[in-house]
Amino acid sequence: MRIRVNGESRSFDDGTTVAEVITALGAPKSGVAVAVDGEVVPRADWPLLRLTQGATVEVLTAVQGG
Repeated sequence: MRIRVNGESRSFDDGTTVAEVITALGAPKSGVAVAVDGEVVPRADWPLLRLTQGATVEVLTAVQGG
């Protein structure tokens, strides 16, 4: 299936979860927020939420500055 991840079209297996997308991106273990189709997804739901064809996923990571 095709989904948009941070504005880029990407291919994943049908039934891929949010957690699997995060792993595929190599995102850090903490400081990450995810929205699917404009709705924030709580971290506890990442392994449960299966994405569908055409979903839009935004992955944000916190960075420290100074």
